[in-house]
Amino acid sequence: MAVSTTVSKRIKRRAPRAFLRRTFKQKKPHLRLETDCDLLIHLNCLLFVHRLAEESRINACESKSRVITNDHILAAAKVILKKSRG
Repeated sequence: MAVSTTVSKRIKRRAPRAFLRRTFKQKKPHLRLETDCDLLIHLNCLLFVHRLAEESRINACESKSRVITNDHILAAAKVILKKSRG
């Protein structure tokens, strides 16, 4: 057999900086942002999604469900947003 040509490589994913900057300029043109603030916002979004996935997985396990449903995600979002408010 021939060696498979679809070898999984570690792909370096970069933040969509141009998209984030363009969105900020369209939504809030009066804001003056530092050069690296788009990276911090992107990191914050990734951390939120990671916490949301963990919390919804916990909710699914507690309800003895193998599949994460919309209800699990909404319940997890409420908990995470309450924690982030302070």
